[in-house]
Amino acid sequence: MDMQKMVPVREQDPKVRATNFDEVCLGYSREEAVAECQRCIQCKNPRCVKGCPVGIDIPGFIRELRDGHSNAAADIIAEASSLPAICGRVCPQETQCEKYCVRGIKGDPVAIGKIERYIADHSRRKGYVALKKAEDNGHRVAVIGSGPAGLTCAGELAKRGYEVTIFEALHEPGGVLTYGIPEFRLPKQGVVQKEIDNVRSLGVKIECNVVIGRSLTIDQLMDEEGFEAVFIGSGAGLPRFMNIPGENSNGVFSANEFLTRSNLMKAYRDDYYTPIYHGKHVAVVGGGNVAMDAARTALRLGAEVTIVYRRGREELPARVEEVEHAEQEGIKFRLLCNPTEILHDEKGWVTGLRCIRMELGEPDASGRRRPVPVEGSEFDVAADAVIMALGTLSNPLIASTTKGLETDKWHCVKAVEKTGQTSREGVFAGGDVVTGAATVILAMEAGKKAAIGIDEYLKGKDAAKAE
Repeated sequence: MDMQKMVPVREQDPKVRATNFDEVCLGYSREEAVAECQRCIQCKNPRCVKGCPVGIDIPGFIRELRDGHSNAAADIIAEASSLPAICGRVCPQETQCEKYCVRGIKGDPVAIGKIERYIADHSRRKGYVALKKAEDNGHRVAVIGSGPAGLTCAGELAKRGYEVTIFEALHEPGGVLTYGIPEFRLPKQGVVQKEIDNVRSLGVKIECNVVIGRSLTIDQLMDEEGFEAVFIGSGAGLPRFMNIPGENSNGVFSANEFLTRSNLMKAYRDDYYTPIYHGKHVAVVGGGNVAMDAARTALRLGAEVTIVYRRGREELPARVEEVEHAEQEGIKFRLLCNPTEILHDEKGWVTGLRCIRMELGEPDASGRRRPVPVEGSEFDVAADAVIMALGTLSNPLIASTTKGLETDKWHCVKAVEKTGQTSREGVFAGGDVVTGAATVILAMEAGKKAAIGIDEYLKGKDAAKAE
């Protein structure tokens, strides 16, 4: 075994997986996972832990699995994370924990994410639940949203003895984990729902079809329902568009809507009839993970797909792995191009996308080189459907129905980063509703920080009463 090389992970053949919604990455076998664990040199001052937003003891769980103690490895992960099978699949480890792995200096870093996934999947297969329920401390907390921020906050609070109820607007829990990430990257029943069940095992209640701001307000939760603190983890579900001519044409979707229909209405299953229009020639505008997800979903539904992105390959914000998977599956990339108009026929249906070529100029505020249009370089891309994957904003509903809750110009809730405390006493927030669209693990980090903040807040109130 070459200790400088990562044990390769098995995947479905690209030609096969492009025709189904089965998971692309097949994960490690036990032998492969243990072999990869043996590459870890067990640093005394592990840099990888500092790269993990939720602070998992990475050398600890790797050591336990290496030595044959699968349950002990799962217990170590559970101390810091309630969603290991999800994190092992969708976290950008290459820019976080694995980025700081010492092995990566002269070779490949240890495949931390793939090992975490193996441990979580093994626990699920064996029926082992690492999360432990705590004794009730008598306090009640409401959590709005059952995505990664909400589930993490609820799990952390439950582990501290709080009675927690999650309120979810949709008919299935999971937030972006359920409706936003495709089945071939994150299986819903086999992974997401099992992780949610583990959180429920801590005593967390989940009430679906409750739209906070309509069904109930935050004031009602606290004044009438008896919750002593509230965490807002409702995410960022308001899609962004370009405001170009023809954008209201038939056959133009936000990636948010397209993926929600595909996931919640189960377009990935042959035994479901899903009313979802995808076209035969689909153009996806954007270069992030959501753009890759939308493009690869449209491909599996039978379309030829082209991704249009205004910067070059080096600037693509999507994970390298997702870009490579898309290319392997036959998706075309039109880079350094930007749409200027959506073309349509006399009935209003999309017929194409008019684009202009771009060149990279000086860096902008994000640090990336700013794309500049090349005059006279317009051209058309044939398409009968266009999916806009340009990011999302926070839905203003909760803020507009909660007096004293401050937001910024993008309708994101203002909150203290360290604790999640908002401008309203007893109300905390974290994840995409605060930062705008980001990653699953960063939302989890915010949920964990808010749980600690809520715990300190309520303990402080108890101490004040005791004086």
